Amino acid sequence: MNQLIGNCTAVDARLEPVRDAGIWVEGDRIKAVGPYADIAAQARAAGPVTERDLNGAYVTPGLANMHTHFSLSLPGKGGDMVKDLGPHDLAYYMADGARRTLQCGVTTVRNVAEKDHADFALRRAITAGRTEGPRMFTAGKALVCTGGHGHESSDTLECDGPVGFRHGVRSQIKAGADLIKIMISGGIAGEHEGISTQQLFTDEMAAAIETAHAWGRKVTAHAGPAPVIKAAVELGLDCVEHGYQLTPEVAALMAARGTALVPTLLVTRCKEFFDELGVPEWMQCRSLGAGPRHLESFAMALDAGVDILLGSDMPPFWGFEGTNATVRELEYIAEQVGPARALHIGTLAPIRWLRAETDLGTIEQGKYADLIAMDADPLDATSAFRGVRWVMKGGQVVRDEEGK
Repeated sequence: MNQLIGNCTAVDARLEPVRDAGIWVEGDRIKAVGPYADIAAQARAAGPVTERDLNGAYVTPGLANMHTHFSLSLPGKGGDMVKDLGPHDLAYYMADGARRTLQCGVTTVRNVAEKDHADFALRRAITAGRTEGPRMFTAGKALVCTGGHGHESSDTLECDGPVGFRHGVRSQIKAGADLIKIMISGGIAGEHEGISTQQLFTDEMAAAIETAHAWGRKVTAHAGPAPVIKAAVELGLDCVEHGYQLTPEVAALMAARGTALVPTLLVTRCKEFFDELGVPEWMQCRSLGAGPRHLESFAMALDAGVDILLGSDMPPFWGFEGTNATVRELEYIAEQVGPARALHIGTLAPIRWLRAETDLGTIEQGKYADLIAMDADPLDATSAFRGVRWVMKGGQVVRDEEGK
């Protein structure tokens, strides 16, 4: 199927905006992009083409959310409901989350701990076209020490010692993992731990990272305190989740070693979300109390030149503060970096970490046609993403509020 998308401005993190743009989509990929008159002539000369008028919209690549849990179950009544789901109900629950995520303009996700390996079944179903959802890169179960962060849920696998963590890595790769996640410290959701609690020792981290790298998988780590992050980065860690308590020295080390940061700023400033799920007071106090130091850490990472990636931790589609969690997280980031860099952080930077830039992340020839459209200019304000009204994934329109 040939499609010609017009009456739009094409915007990505790589080039100057193309105004009065034409985007020619052939099948599931972009055939050409440029001035509308030129692209339209090429597309029409090639044969029948479906023409789509976006009524002056701004078109960007779809957003990429790098900290996603479709089976999230925090402490409290909301999380207990998810934990109590049987395997069939869990599959439908996660599929609904995937559909809603795609509808809000997130066309790629990185899942960083899902229950019972249901993420692999969901990924297969999306790829086969049996259900609607974003492109999924997934870690399977996160690896934790006995009693470690998240051990209460079936989205983690308890391991101990270097041999245990080597086996844990291999077990997730055997199941189909694209990356590995390890929990190297405590966090905000563990009642019997603190954010600064070290949970993996150097030999365990080394075993997990070395094994994953030998199999060509990157490793990301749930991590809060600077000392344990420093040790993991020195061992070759590829990404830090949260980074609640960085120091300038550790941030500089991350930048020098190419270790990215997914700051998940939402998780320490989301009382409305916690109240909705019935999250207990002890967790709310720990989370919200960590907010100021969390923001300081983020500023340290920016000052050091750490590669920042978008990730909400909160379900990507969740309604929050007048938008969805993905856009709200990107807005928080944009407050510190501005809208142009925020566009990069929400699109091309995550795709590069995933090593998927050959296929995704920009609007150019040969890439998958994963595109979203909105009425405001995202280079003027990141809040433009609140108005996403048209979503295409792989050449298929999955949301069209104007129907043109």
